[in-house]
Amino acid sequence: MRSLDIGTFALITLIGGFAACVLLMPGLLTPALGLLLGILVLGLAYAAPVAATFLWLLVVETTPEMWLSDLIGDHELIIAALKIAGLALVVVTMLRHGARWDRFNPGFAFAAMFVAGFVHGLWPGLGAVASARSLIGSAAPFASGFAEVPDRWRRAVVRAVIAGPGFAVLFGLVLAAAGIRGMYYTELGAVRLSASSSPAFLAGFALTGVYAGVVEFLRAGRRTEFGWIALNLLILVATGARAPLFFAVMILTGMLGFIRSPFLPPQRRAMLLALGGIGLAVVLIASSMLHFIRVIDLLHLGDAEDLSNRNLVWPFFEQAIAASPWLGWGVGAGKVIVPLHSSLGMLLGTNAAHEEYLRIGAEGGLLGLGLLLLMMGLWVVRGSAALPSAQRRAIRLVFIAFALHSATDNTLIATTSLAFFTWARAVLGETPDGKPKVVNTR
Repeated sequence: MRSLDIGTFALITLIGGFAACVLLMPGLLTPALGLLLGILVLGLAYAAPVAATFLWLLVVETTPEMWLSDLIGDHELIIAALKIAGLALVVVTMLRHGARWDRFNPGFAFAAMFVAGFVHGLWPGLGAVASARSLIGSAAPFASGFAEVPDRWRRAVVRAVIAGPGFAVLFGLVLAAAGIRGMYYTELGAVRLSASSSPAFLAGFALTGVYAGVVEFLRAGRRTEFGWIALNLLILVATGARAPLFFAVMILTGMLGFIRSPFLPPQRRAMLLALGGIGLAVVLIASSMLHFIRVIDLLHLGDAEDLSNRNLVWPFFEQAIAASPWLGWGVGAGKVIVPLHSSLGMLLGTNAAHEEYLRIGAEGGLLGLGLLLLMMGLWVVRGSAALPSAQRRAIRLVFIAFALHSATDNTLIATTSLAFFTWARAVLGETPDGKPKVVNTR
């Protein structure tokens, strides 16, 4: 009789162990089923890591920490599950395609801040386990930098990031039809699209979609990318999120005005700029009838520069930095500096800083913040060094916009960072020996 191969033997052992567990310890049926399901999902992900990564990104962009928590609660647990799933996919990808040494990975900066927190002492109320969890969550978006990825992985990630916001809107329609979550809400008379997410998160994903669409157009020159860019711009406008819309316009202006590309001859540039000017003129002429659009409504009210009460939180982080300016208070301190159940936290509905320089400064001090900025800069410059000029300039402009955006939002800690930095890994690349290479996402 032919001997059993290792895979068949492992499967038989797994089924036998599961059956024995159910028979001998019926109370462990639910955990055993969960374990079996997890093993099955990991097996499928190992068989098709590219498809698994694509589907994971689509799930991330629906923001399950919001719509799923409406059904089962456990908001923080769902966020942790999303990041753990992403880490598991990175491990699976490494097993299938190999690992690489990502010398400038920004995750190293968070590891250094984690150690520095214990050297100095953690913020009161922040425990060692909570800090370790925050370290994993902070470094998770950058984990794909340690995996060798094939070109089809890059293509799948780019497509998922560009199409993800539109998918989230369609999924939101399904949730709304089922009576689970509303598609939008009104704020001071203006409509804000939330779909399956929230306006701010949906806008963050749409902004990444615009970034990815611009870089992809400059790479391949496909006109269909303009359709995707327009869709993501429309979603941005519908969310009423001002900063993401501003940075989307910034990257598009940079592409049309300052980035040379064979896919943007003078005639096409002039046509696109003219279309943009016509669109802006129409909006200005019809602005009196467009108060349901939040950006226009805020301009009419004179509140376009309103910080949405972010400035109420910032003094607490400034005080924390002043109390420990060099080493900070440990990774995760940003979650407890302003208690969520304090009067301010309950008033705002969040205790997040919405200003990453203050949050990182409070968690890692000026040394940690400086190290993170240095690592991020080297990561981007090194990873984009061998790309064609147009793509290289566009990607670096994207990260300049990202750095500016970080002054007004949770760009590093929110789940939007999972999509942004996974996309960054798809368009930035180095060979295992550290030499940059031109990546192909065609």
